[in-house]
Amino acid sequence: MQQLSDAELEIMKIVWEQAGEPALFPVIMEALEKRGRPCQKNTLIVFLSRLVSKDFLRAKKIGRRNEYTALVTEEEYRTAQTRSFLNRIYEGSVSGLVVNLIQADMLTDEEYGELRALLEKGRDGQ
Repeated sequence: MQQLSDAELEIMKIVWEQAGEPALFPVIMEALEKRGRPCQKNTLIVFLSRLVSKDFLRAKKIGRRNEYTALVTEEEYRTAQTRSFLNRIYEGSVSGLVVNLIQADMLTDEEYGELRALLEKGRDGQ
């Protein structure tokens, strides 16, 4: 799965927040502005076209407006990008990442406790 640019990811987050409902162009424009990432109409059209061509979005013409629906879930994207990151940086080693997070003191006490509880529960304790 391709990696998204920061701007494309911001747009996808807005679409994902629609809880499976199609996102309309004006809704996306307004949400970007509220997030402090205003975008010109033509620029947004280009980004949306790219997301459609990358198979992240489907566009459906409704009258004079386009509805955009996510073809990739946020979870699918996160998982693919996490795998890619692990492979590139840690040669696929999850433990290498976790050790680095702990040794670099990058986890809060709460996060450390959550991670510890997950590890103690194990895979079967889901």
